Amino acid sequence: MSYTTVAELRTALGVGTLYADSTLQSVCDAADNVLIPFLWANTTPVIAHSNNGTAGVLYFNDYVQDVFYVGQQITVAGCGSNFNGSKTVNGVGEKSIEITTTHAANVVKTYHPINPYGSVAATTYTDYSTVPAIQEASLMISIDIWQSRQAPSSGGVTVDGYAPSPYRMGNTLLARVRGLLAPYLDPRSMVG
Repeated sequence: MSYTTVAELRTALGVGTLYADSTLQSVCDAADNVLIPFLWANTTPVIAHSNNGTAGVLYFNDYVQDVFYVGQQITVAGCGSNFNGSKTVNGVGEKSIEITTTHAANVVKTYHPINPYGSVAATTYTDYSTVPAIQEASLMISIDIWQSRQAPSSGGVTVDGYAPSPYRMGNTLLARVRGLLAPYLDPRSMVG
């Protein structure tokens, strides 16, 4: 479910039934794709994996021995079809965890990097879809995406009328809503 609904976006844009729900939903989904990676979530990036039969190991850059525990339910994504999905942690090392994979019992694969990184998500305790500031930020991003689609050079222009403003989908897209998002931003997303 998107943080901004089709009905909210339709009302904010004042487009009535002029556009199909699927068109507006794609804009709402794009806004989520921009916003969600910056929100603080209980996820850890996976840099590599290996397996010995159905025993798979996921490797991390960070120390995770105090992050995960044996018996914990996690969701693995971006690590390949044999690793992805809902899993139970079977073992925890300093920078690795062991899970059961769907590999055949005789398949052995040594340490193999994952590019781009995969992710392991544990239980999340915050439902961002209920936070008004997040919903407003999502709506604002959705509106910017929509307006950029309809008039790519829209925005202010200089007095002589020949120099359009910077591209709306540039690095200022998220910056315009950062004040709303500040309490919810993941410090790991602000590096660089």
